[in-house]
Amino acid sequence: MADKCHLCLLELIFLSSLLTGSSGVDDAHVFIGSGENVRLPCNNARPDCTSTTWIYNGFNHSAAVELIALGITKTDTEKHERLSLGSDCSLNINNITKEDYGSYTCQQYVNNKRQGTDARVSLHVLHVSSSSSQTESRAGHSVTLSCQLYSFAGVSCDDWIRSERIELLWVNQAGDTLINSDSRYQISAPDHCISTLTTTLLNEDHNREWRCEVSQIKTSVTYTVRYSVIVIIVEFAVFAAPTVILLQIICARRAGRKNSQHREEIVMNTVLQ
Repeated sequence: MADKCHLCLLELIFLSSLLTGSSGVDDAHVFIGSGENVRLPCNNARPDCTSTTWIYNGFNHSAAVELIALGITKTDTEKHERLSLGSDCSLNINNITKEDYGSYTCQQYVNNKRQGTDARVSLHVLHVSSSSSQTESRAGHSVTLSCQLYSFAGVSCDDWIRSERIELLWVNQAGDTLINSDSRYQISAPDHCISTLTTTLLNEDHNREWRCEVSQIKTSVTYTVRYSVIVIIVEFAVFAAPTVILLQIICARRAGRKNSQHREEIVMNTVLQ
């Protein structure tokens, strides 16, 4: 019983660190949705940020990449235009992408010598993608939304999320959690870091939002379905075409009858004369 209580306490401590974005002086965990702006704290900052260097180590990088060197943004990195250094030496990244997830390290150098302990930040990015492009989205068509949490915490995302009992949930515009018992939605989770939502679009789904969020952590990402104007016009034309043709036939027949009556009147007048 004591062992179980001790395990629960450790889980609560770790979860608290996730919610507050910090786990000790040297480590922090930050969750963010793609497309948003994020601030990564530097917990070993000195008063003068000219001593600050930020290093990035991502899953797809074989070696660490220097983003900020002694307070100056490196211009030879892919995302240098989205980076800036805060007044407290934090690293600001604009318009987050799923490729930005990974481990970020804040270091301090004085006279070319590293000072103090490195401050590490694990950035976890939540991203939603669609099986169809926006130009293909229209009523009557099936669409599958895939929500994935990109994590880099020294272990596999699936193992890490499962151990912390964190879930990915789908939520509608009203804030209600979507579940499989609703016949309109089919929700599946291939692993703990991926969740898919499949549904058949209705007319009223134009501009509707579906949100994927991380349970117990205030992080979410929204996907908005927008029907293409071209598609709407084409569909209107397809449905309207038979009506237009029918009206043309009716008008043509009426015109034919009028012409026929007019010719008969001319003939009758000629005979009477």
